[in-house]
Amino acid sequence: MLIRRAPEIKESEVTDERLYVDRRRFIRTAAGAGAGLGLASAFAPLLACEGDAGDRAGSASDQEEELTPFEDVTTYNNFYEFGTDKSDPARNAHTLRTRPWTVTVEGECSKPGTYDIEDILGRHPAEERIYRLRCVEAWSMVIPWMGFPLSDFIEDLQPTSNARFVEFRTLYDPEQMPGQRRAVLDWPYVEGLRMDEAMHPLTIFAVGLYGKVLPNQNGAPIRLVVPWKYGFKSIKSIVGIRFVREQPMTTWMTSAPREYGFYSNVNPEVDHPRWSQARERRIGEFRRRPTLMFNGYADQVAHLYAGMDLRKFF
Repeated sequence: MLIRRAPEIKESEVTDERLYVDRRRFIRTAAGAGAGLGLASAFAPLLACEGDAGDRAGSASDQEEELTPFEDVTTYNNFYEFGTDKSDPARNAHTLRTRPWTVTVEGECSKPGTYDIEDILGRHPAEERIYRLRCVEAWSMVIPWMGFPLSDFIEDLQPTSNARFVEFRTLYDPEQMPGQRRAVLDWPYVEGLRMDEAMHPLTIFAVGLYGKVLPNQNGAPIRLVVPWKYGFKSIKSIVGIRFVREQPMTTWMTSAPREYGFYSNVNPEVDHPRWSQARERRIGEFRRRPTLMFNGYADQVAHLYAGMDLRKFF
C-alpha cells in the first residue's frame, strides 16, 4: 500500500477507524468461510496485501488482537521534543515541517550521502505491519503501522564489515520542536541498534499508521519501530543514520544510565528502579495483563541474545 503526502489526502478520503477494523474482520471471515464458495478469489488483491504483511510481521496473535483506537494512538504519546506530558505532542507537533525532509547517512558504508524522503518512499513502498508497542511506564498499544523493513534500506547503503552498530539521530530544531528549548534531555535524541537487530525482519521504518500518513506527534515523516523493545527505542523523526564499529551512547543511557541500558528489550523479570515491569495496561482497558518476554516476540528474536545475561545487558 502506497502512502500519499498529507496535502494530497482529502478528509473525505480518510477511512473511518471503525470501517478499517471491520474491513480486517470481514477479510479474515471471507478468507476462512468463503473459500469453498469461490469468494476468496474475489478478494485476492486485499488478501495478498494483508496476508503478505501478516506473514512477515509479528505473529498471528498480532493480527487477531484488538487495535488501539486511532485517537488514542495519536493523542497519548511520548515525544519529549514537543513536551513531557502525554498530551503535549498532539497539541504542539503541528509546528514540525516534514517536507522537505532528508536523511543523512554516514560512517562505515559504501553509499554515504543525503537521501530525500520522497526517494526513500519511492524505492520502498509501505505495507501494513501490526505490532504491539510497549512503553517503559507499563502501558501498551496495538498499532497497524505502515512501513518497510529497515534491512531493505540498509542493504541499499551497503555497510562494510566494520559496521557492527547503527546509530540514529532525531531532528534538532528548537523552533520546530519547542520541547528542545528545555534541557530535559541531551538533544538531539540518539538511539542505536546492533546490526543483527537492525537487519531483523521485524524491525521497520514506519511512515504511517491506520493506512494514513504518519502524524507529526507519532514521529513523522519517518521513524523506527522495533516491537520487542520498549517504545523509547523506536526513535522518531529521523534525520541521521551512522554505521559505527563501537556501541553508540544513546540519549537515555546518557541521561539515566541506572534506569536505561542499550538493549532495552522488554523483560518482565527486570524491574525499572521506580516501578515493576511485570504487568502492563493496554490503553483503552482497565485490567492489567502479564508482560510478555520480548513483548511477545520471543519466538522470533530470543536467538539474537543467546548466552547473554539479560539482567546485565538490559
